[in-house]
Amino acid sequence: MHSSNLLIEEPIRMISILEPAKTSFFPAMTRIVGTLGPKSRSVDVISSCLKAGMSVARFDFSWGDSEYHQETLENLKAAIKTSKKLCAVMLDTVGAEMQVVNKNETSISLQADSQVILTPDQGQEASSEILPINFDGLAKSVKAGDTIFVGQYLFTGSETTSVWLEVAEVAGQDVVCTVKNSATLAGALFTLHASQIHIDLPTLTEKDKEVISTWGVKNKIDFLSLSYTRHAEDVRQAREFLSTLGDLSQTQIFAKIENVEGLTHFDEILQEADGIILSRGNLGIDLPPEKVFFFQKSALYKCNMAGKPAVLTRVVDSMTDNLRPTRAEATDVANAVLDGSDAILLGAETLRGLYPVETISTVGKICSEAEKVFNQDLYFKKTVKFVGEPMTHLESIASSAVRAAIKVKASVIICFTSSGRAARLIAKYRPTMPVLSVVIPRLKTNQLKWSFSGAFEARQSLIVRGLFPMLADPRHPAESTSASNESILKVALDHGKASGVIKPHDRVVICQKVGDASVVKIIELED
Repeated sequence: MHSSNLLIEEPIRMISILEPAKTSFFPAMTRIVGTLGPKSRSVDVISSCLKAGMSVARFDFSWGDSEYHQETLENLKAAIKTSKKLCAVMLDTVGAEMQVVNKNETSISLQADSQVILTPDQGQEASSEILPINFDGLAKSVKAGDTIFVGQYLFTGSETTSVWLEVAEVAGQDVVCTVKNSATLAGALFTLHASQIHIDLPTLTEKDKEVISTWGVKNKIDFLSLSYTRHAEDVRQAREFLSTLGDLSQTQIFAKIENVEGLTHFDEILQEADGIILSRGNLGIDLPPEKVFFFQKSALYKCNMAGKPAVLTRVVDSMTDNLRPTRAEATDVANAVLDGSDAILLGAETLRGLYPVETISTVGKICSEAEKVFNQDLYFKKTVKFVGEPMTHLESIASSAVRAAIKVKASVIICFTSSGRAARLIAKYRPTMPVLSVVIPRLKTNQLKWSFSGAFEARQSLIVRGLFPMLADPRHPAESTSASNESILKVALDHGKASGVIKPHDRVVICQKVGDASVVKIIELED
C-alpha cells in the first residue's frame, strides 16, 4: 500500500483566495452522484442539480415505492432535455438492511439508561419500551455487551435523532438493550446497525429482485448499487440475475462496502465488481474512528490501480440543514479527491436536505480546487509501476496518450471508442485535462429487430473522474480511415470549443483505431 506518499503537488501553488473559481462546462473532473428525493424531485430543482454538476442520479429503494421513484425519474428525463446535460441512473438496493418498523410514524423518545426491547414481532406498536424490527434472527446473532445503532436513513451518531444501544440480555427472540444516549426517533423507518456482527440476510432480497426486474428493466438502469456487499459471491449472484433481464446484462454493478465483513473480502469483491462505493456512514460505526482514514486510503488506492471507479459517501452531512459545510467537511472533500476518489455520493444532503443545489455546487468547487494540486506526476509513475511490463496493447496506448498530452500541454484528450474501455483506461492514468469520450454506436440485433448500442456506454462514463462522454452519429464508424472520421472529429472539437475547454491554437491529443492498429496523434488547432 503506497498511500503514505501524499498525492499533492510540492510545493503547493499558493492560489489567491480572492481568485474566483473557474466556471465552465466541466465544473470539476470529480463526479457527483446526487440522491433524488422529497427535496430534489421537481424538474426545476433537478435541472439546477444537473447544471451545478450532478452527473449520476441515485434512486434509493430503502424508502419510497416504484411509482414515487418513477415520477422522479420522469422529471429527471424532462430536466435532461431542457438542460442538455447527460445523466446516468443508479438504483440502490435495500440489501441486508435491518430496520425498525414504526407503522404509526409517531415520535419515539428514548432516555439514556432506560431499557428498550427489540422484537421481531412486527404486530407490536413501536414505543419507547419496544421497537419491532424486520429481522427474526437478531437474537441468534448478538450477545450481551454488543453495540447496536438505530437512526433515520443516514446517521452520524452525534445528532439527537439516532441512538446507541448496548445489548443487556437476549430473551427468546427478543433483545433487551440499555439506551446509551437520549434521542427522539421520528418517521416510519429507522436503520438498525449491529457493529461487527454477521447478519444472516441475503444481499439481494426478494424485494430487491422484484424492483430490479420491473422498475430497473423498464428504465434500463446504468448502475446497480449493491448494498451490504460482503463477499465476491454477492456480486456474482447479482450479475447472474441481471444477465437474465435483457438490457440489464450491460448494467454495471457497484459493490457498496458497508461493514468489516465487506472490507475483509475487499480484494475479491473488487475483482468481480465494476466499481466500489465506500459507505462511510455504516463503516464509521463498524470501525474504530482512528481506522477509518486508513481503510479509505487503502481502498481508493486499490480501486485506482484496478482502473475501477471509487465512490465516497458522507462528506458534507452538515449541509443537510446548513448553507455551508464545516471546515472539517471541506477538508474531507478535498482529501477524497487527493486520495483518488472518482465520485462523491451525496445522500441525505440532496434527498431531504434544504440546499441540494448549493451542496452539489459547493462540493464541485472544492473538488476543482483540490484537482489543481493533485500530484499527477507521482500518480502516473505509481500506476505505470503497478501495471508493470510488458503492458497490454491497450494499456500502452492509454498511458502513451496521457504522457503525450501532458508533455505537449494539450487542453483535451479525445478518444473514439465503442465499448468505452479505451476511454476508461486513459482516465485511469488521471490526466490533468478532460478526456472527451466519443462513443460510436454499434449496430446489434436480437434476431427480431436491429438497434444501436452506445447510450449505456456513454452514460456509464459519467461516474469516472475526468471522463466526459458524447454519443456520436451511428453513421460514423470508429475504425474508419475515411473522411467520415474527420467529420466526427470536427463534431467533437466543436463540442469542446462550445464548452470552453478548447480554444484557438490549443493542442489536442486524439486516440483512435485505424484498421487493426490504435493510433495516438497530436493536432494543433488553427483559429
